[in-house]
Parts: sequence; C-alpha cells; structure tokens
Amino acid sequence: MPVLCTVPCNTLFGSQHQMDVALLEKLIKEDINAGKLPLLLIANAGTPGAGHTDKLGRLKELCDQYNLWLHVEGVNLATLALGQVTSSIMAATRSDSMTLTPGPWLGLPAVTAVTLYRHEDPALSLAAGLTSSHPVEKLRALPLWLSLQYLGHNGIVQKIKHATTLVRTLGEELAELVPTSGIDVVELEDEGTCIRFSPLLTAAVLGTREEDVESIVAKMTELIFVMSSTMSLREDFREETHKRSPSLRYINELAWPGLGVVRMDEDRKKQEQEKINTELLKKLQDLDTDILFSTGPEFATEQGCIFVGMVADDVDVSDLVDTIAALGRDIEESGKLLQNMTEVVRKGILEAELQLQKANEEKLMEEGMLRQLPVVGSVLNWFSPIQSSIKGRTFSLAAGSLDSTEATYSTKAQADRPSLQDTPISSSKKLPGKIVPAFHSQSLW
Repeated sequence: MPVLCTVPCNTLFGSQHQMDVALLEKLIKEDINAGKLPLLLIANAGTPGAGHTDKLGRLKELCDQYNLWLHVEGVNLATLALGQVTSSIMAATRSDSMTLTPGPWLGLPAVTAVTLYRHEDPALSLAAGLTSSHPVEKLRALPLWLSLQYLGHNGIVQKIKHATTLVRTLGEELAELVPTSGIDVVELEDEGTCIRFSPLLTAAVLGTREEDVESIVAKMTELIFVMSSTMSLREDFREETHKRSPSLRYINELAWPGLGVVRMDEDRKKQEQEKINTELLKKLQDLDTDILFSTGPEFATEQGCIFVGMVADDVDVSDLVDTIAALGRDIEESGKLLQNMTEVVRKGILEAELQLQKANEEKLMEEGMLRQLPVVGSVLNWFSPIQSSIKGRTFSLAAGSLDSTEATYSTKAQADRPSLQDTPISSSKKLPGKIVPAFHSQSLW
C-alpha cells in the first residue's frame, strides 16, 4: 500500500459524493493486519465544485476507535461563523485540525489559509515544526489579522449572509426569466443555499427543451455581470452617501444584494422620518430609470429605508446619490413650509376665537342684560329692534393676520347697487333707418 491512499465514495448506499465509511474501515483493518500504521485521515466539509460534505461524525468515531488524526477542509467550514450551523458541519468542530480559507469567503485577495489544530502543550507544536519563532514568517498572517480587525465578527457574518443572498437572488431571477426551466432555490443541510436545475426531470412536466438550457446560460451570464458591477460600485455608493451626511445616511445592510440602503435621517421623530422616506421612495420609483427602488425584504434589520437595487457598470453613482439627496431636501423643505403654514393657521384660529369672544362681550354690553332673557328680550326687540350687522373675519395666509370683513362686504354692496342713470323707465325699439331717443328719469323733469 502506498503512503497516500484514496478512499472511494459510496456506490450502493448513501450519497455517491461522500466517503464510503465501511470501505474506509476495511482499508484501515487491512493496513493494521499488514503491519502498517494509519496516521491521518483528510475529510471534506464542502468540495470546491459542488460543496459535498462527508459524514464527519461517523468518521470521527472511526478515527477515535483506531487512533487516527482527523483533518477537515472545505468551503462549508465558513458557515461555522454563523449563528445557526447544520449538524453535519458542526461535527467538524470535533476534528483534530481543520484548514480554513477566509480569502474566498470574504472576497479578500492574497490572504493566507489558516490551519487550526488541537494541542495541550504549545512546546510540542514548536518541536513538531508546526509553529515558527522567526518574525518574518509570523508576518504572513498580518493581512488576515488586519482584515479580521477591520471586519469584526459581525462583518464576517454579514459577508457570508450576503453571499447566501446573492445565490438566492440569482436563482429567483433565473426562475422568473425562464419559467420553463424548472429552476428552484433549495436549502440543503450540508451545502446550504443552492440552485437546483434538473432538465431531465422538468422536461416531462414543464416541457424544458434545449433552447431553455441555452437561455439559462445567457441569462445567468447577464445576471452575474450585473451582480459583479453592483458589488464593485457598493463602496463608491457608500462613500458618496457619507459625503451627504447627516441628512442622507448609509445603512450597512450587507445581506441586501443590491447597490445599498439609504435613509433620510434628520433630527426628527420616528413617525416624521418614516413619512419623509416613504414620500422619497415614491418619487424615486416615479423616475424614468432601470434602477429598482423598494422597501427591501421582510427580514431586513432596518425598517423605513430605501433599498437600491442592482445596477450596471455604466451608472454614475455620484449623480444617483445627488438625485436621492436633492429629492429628499425638496420633501423636507415642503414639510417645513407645511409645518410653518400649520403654525400660522393655528395662531390665526386662536386669535379669531379671542376676537369672537370679545365681540360677544361687546354685544352683551350694547344690548343689555334684559335682551338676553328669552321672553323679555323678544318683547324689547319687538318694540325697539336692534340694527345689527354681521361681523365676519378674513385670514390672510401670506400676511398671517386676521382682519374684519366689514370693508369687503361694504365695497361689494356698493358694487352690486344699480346706478340711477343705468336704470331705464321706458324702452324703445330700434327701427331700421330711424333713430328713436330713449328717455331717462332725469330728462322727464
């Protein structure tokens, strides 16, 4: 038997992409009987191509039984940073060592891989050559350390969630664009969020044809290009938004697959902020543009925000942010004008109430107490009627003042009164060829 041995996958029972545990145990027994000593078993927790995971729990029991070192590697180990981890991946925490590749997970180039291993005495690790005391070799971990310090734990979790959201968005868009393809987004226990496409199964039900497969490839190419453009412009969008602060605030929502999330965030009450952002969202949706503006998904951590969708690489991010900020300022200024007008009207109403109260007091003093009595007042008014005029009030929004309508009504009464010389007492008919004078009242005297 060579130094390295490859264990075949299952052929009869279980997944055809997992290590055959029964065959592995058989190989271990054969090596022991042949006088050989098995030392190390390398298992997968997410293959690079499809993300298949071996039965890590069963492999760990087998390694403990035969005193083997279990090493785990794979892309699915990234899910260990999440709050909820599947049982198949959680079994990797029982391994003796694991290799992590944070560079592809977090989108960071030139970041070294990391191998974690269990040890009881650090001196044994140094003696085995697993660690080095040379400062130059320790600097290899500096890019990774700086990246982790910059992102933090929450940033790492959001990065992984964002990748999951991108996969889900891609699958949903493809299913909508090519409905006969039968594409579906599934949640697998070992691999997480995946896009399932099985044309052999959907051909009989949905009528999937070869043209649909070609259409999926074309649409996927377009969507991936738009997603890549959006990802490259997200940082520019964040920086441009920060330049317009504090009126326009950038919301760090990494789980959103679009360009970003913003919100008008002045020092206002929560209800007023929601009203402004709702009005701003309506104005943005009315714009003649291909960019999608929405309130975001239901599971979003921030509410009352404006979620900007995916964009192409020819979008001017600076102009886009300027448009959002300008529309937001217009809405705020309109709100301030309405608020000032409301305050002016409120003061006018209070002043009108005071003047009406004063007018009632003057009326009481002018008419006397006897006229206020039901029976006595009617008798007095019959013998000596009071010539009272209606006193109205007019409110000017421009001047913000309350004036009497007496001058207005008196002017209107004079304008409506017929003129003496315009009122004829006799009429005449015009006859052809003759002029008959019309006599007015002053010509009769």
